[in-house]
Amino acid sequence: MSLTPRERDATAEHGRHGGGRRRKGPDGDGKRRRRRVLRWAAMILAVVILGTAGAGYLYYQHLNANLKKDALNIGDEKDRAARSKANAAGQTPLNILLIGSDARDSKENQKLGGAKDTFNTAPRADVQMLLHVSADRTNMSVVSMPRDTLVNIPKCTDPDNGKVYGALTSTITNDSLGRGGPGCTVATWEKLTDIHIDHFMMIDFAGVVSMADAIGGVPVCVDANIRSKSSDGHGSGLKLKEGTTYVKGIQALQWLRTRYGFEDNTDIARAKAQHQYMNAMVRQLRENATLGNPNELRKLAETATNALTVDDGLGTVAKLYDLSKELRKVPTKRITMTTMPWQYSTTNSGRVVPKPGDAAQLFRLVREDIALDGKDKKKSAGTKASSDPAAANDRIAVQVQNGTRSGTQLAVTGRARTIAQLLVGKGFTEAVADTTTVLSEEKTVIRYPSADLEGDAQRVAKSLGIALSSVKKSTEVSGVTLVVGADWRSGTTYTAPADDDTTPASAQVINGSDKKQCMHVNPAYTW
Repeated sequence: MSLTPRERDATAEHGRHGGGRRRKGPDGDGKRRRRRVLRWAAMILAVVILGTAGAGYLYYQHLNANLKKDALNIGDEKDRAARSKANAAGQTPLNILLIGSDARDSKENQKLGGAKDTFNTAPRADVQMLLHVSADRTNMSVVSMPRDTLVNIPKCTDPDNGKVYGALTSTITNDSLGRGGPGCTVATWEKLTDIHIDHFMMIDFAGVVSMADAIGGVPVCVDANIRSKSSDGHGSGLKLKEGTTYVKGIQALQWLRTRYGFEDNTDIARAKAQHQYMNAMVRQLRENATLGNPNELRKLAETATNALTVDDGLGTVAKLYDLSKELRKVPTKRITMTTMPWQYSTTNSGRVVPKPGDAAQLFRLVREDIALDGKDKKKSAGTKASSDPAAANDRIAVQVQNGTRSGTQLAVTGRARTIAQLLVGKGFTEAVADTTTVLSEEKTVIRYPSADLEGDAQRVAKSLGIALSSVKKSTEVSGVTLVVGADWRSGTTYTAPADDDTTPASAQVINGSDKKQCMHVNPAYTW
């Protein structure tokens, strides 16, 4: 049932005045410790796909008051990604960051998470999954990032107290949450991927347990008896018999936390188990007719709204319901789960970094709204000509940079000067070569800093035969900037290479409709 206009107005009004921000614990100055991973973002995705927020028609004002809210992005403007552009039909993709917090900010969370000496210390974003819904709502992709990934965390400003956290390099990604809140985790993802994030949803230990109880269990499979507990204390405590078991409550939490006992005892195997859990939960919620019962929906909606922290853009039941309607349009067979391609760091033992080439490829597919299951119909890039009129060629200042260096080849000497001269010959008399820097750019790209220069940038692209999809807004440049990439190392005629739109094998793709998934048990953890 949809909300009436009056109900929507009441919902929005209450969201402004009755659902104030309830936030995280201390600001992050306290002692931090490495802790066991908790994975539960699957719960968030399943709740939204089901559309449980639709139960808000029963008592939407009460549910609004349950929701906790926080700022979406608290990084600097220069580190933010440009908003996703609409396709030819005017539809826009959705990107939602799912965050699992290991906060020990309550006795219940401390009990579930263990480690008494971490009580009330800064929370960590131990689960990070980017949910991408295609513009036409035909497919959905989920990209997990291992919690031990080393990334550059941008400067973030806590919206509550104004505290500024300086930028960090090569820092474990889950530290981002303790630097002002989930808005810093969002800022970190945007800086890394150049993907604009529209919303976030976050849940903690206690929320996982309450959600699993409300749902009534999720079927998971192991290929042998498992007990995740070693003689030196490692493990989640999960104990299951071979085959399929419906897990809920603390047992579901144990499944999502298990590292020791699955495959090679790594964080990557744990992510695979989480994907199995997520897929099974989505199928369960969509197929289980008992959830059509108003009492069941009421219970689930109550639990979900109490468990979630969201950005202001999702801060009412009405907004969550609208989002759920969009997500329910995607068939289960078009949901694709992946893990960010990674490799071990050469400088920090035990940590991982995005795998060169493959990670960038995966992020590009998401950024360009290309389905990760390879089942997209042929479509245009959806990039429209700017409504901003271009200046005359001789009035457009263009800086040309050499980006022909690659991982296997040195930069071509004088390449920026050659292309600058080419532009001058086409009437762009203010084109100049920047010989002070040599970059690594896989594909030739034209960047511009603000909307009033988009038309100028597109004029330059057309004059050189460069696709409009290679014209990008970026706050890292001060004017129209052409970076000659490794795809244009010679000659004065640009020929765009054919895009490889296949998902890298290293992304470990799992399809949402696959019911045969079963985790391999490490022989050292059987009973």
